[in-house]
Amino acid sequence: MSVTRAVIRSTGHYLPARVVPNAEFAKTLDTSDDWIVSRSGIERRHFAAEDEYTSDLAIKAARAALDNAGLAADDIDAVIVATSTPDFTFPAVATQVQAGLGMRSGFAFDIQAVCAGFVFALANATGLIMAGQAKRVLVIGAETFSRILDWNDRSTCVLFGDGAGAVILEAQTGTGKNTDRGVLASDLNSDGQYRELLYVDGGVSRTGTAGVLRMQGREVFRHAVEKLATSANSALDKAGLQADDVDWVVPHQANLRIIRGTVQKLGLSMEKVVVTVQDHGNTSAASIPLALSVANAEGRFHPGDVIVTEAIGGGLSWGAVVLRW
Repeated sequence: MSVTRAVIRSTGHYLPARVVPNAEFAKTLDTSDDWIVSRSGIERRHFAAEDEYTSDLAIKAARAALDNAGLAADDIDAVIVATSTPDFTFPAVATQVQAGLGMRSGFAFDIQAVCAGFVFALANATGLIMAGQAKRVLVIGAETFSRILDWNDRSTCVLFGDGAGAVILEAQTGTGKNTDRGVLASDLNSDGQYRELLYVDGGVSRTGTAGVLRMQGREVFRHAVEKLATSANSALDKAGLQADDVDWVVPHQANLRIIRGTVQKLGLSMEKVVVTVQDHGNTSAASIPLALSVANAEGRFHPGDVIVTEAIGGGLSWGAVVLRW
């Protein structure tokens, strides 16, 4: 029986020009390169310029994905942007991307699930393709987290960076078996009782301000490893696969210790993990598509490879997607 699969046609990414090494924080905070690296694995990150916005990053990543696919903007039916740092309260960043690319048809919307946003967006884009609502969907994770950081809080401001990554999902015919290329399964979760573990203390309705990020790092870590491993295993089970079938894990790039803990719990080797956190920091919803694009550009993925992506963020919201390259 033939089915419609959502297959990754191409990837693309963009990073702002300004690179901020750990040493820059040591000038104003009681911290050091050794302290940051030992607790997070982060060595540097990129910050957007003052006149550079989330939509700008998203458009540049989108153009890279289009170029890599040999497609034009008019070949895209829908744009989904995962972000927690939009240019405006509304309209959606995705509509700005649509305009920036010169698209005059199709539809565009944002998804807000913080660091898990790209996983949620990928699952939703897959649903649109399988339902026949779109043939090609541009899925983007884009963030300017540097705009919502407390520069006096050394436990958070050293962790985050700005960037954007994009994938083009395309409808292709499959057999319905897990040997098909494309997204094979997803697992999405949230639990609002944990809001205060990771949140921003501002908002349109409550304060009329953007606010800054607040995080209980130890508690987030405690939840992250267990929830990420459980979600990844659940998605693999839905796909009829096991951890031994996995060729690559492309995790949310939040913290190297979380990545290692999750992979260990899955029973996999770090040799199968794409790690970019040292160069990008935590770029929230952008981290997985950034890592996918970087690894793809390096030629790491091969047709038929089984890839697991997983992420957890504020909400708490978390999930995983299993796909075959």
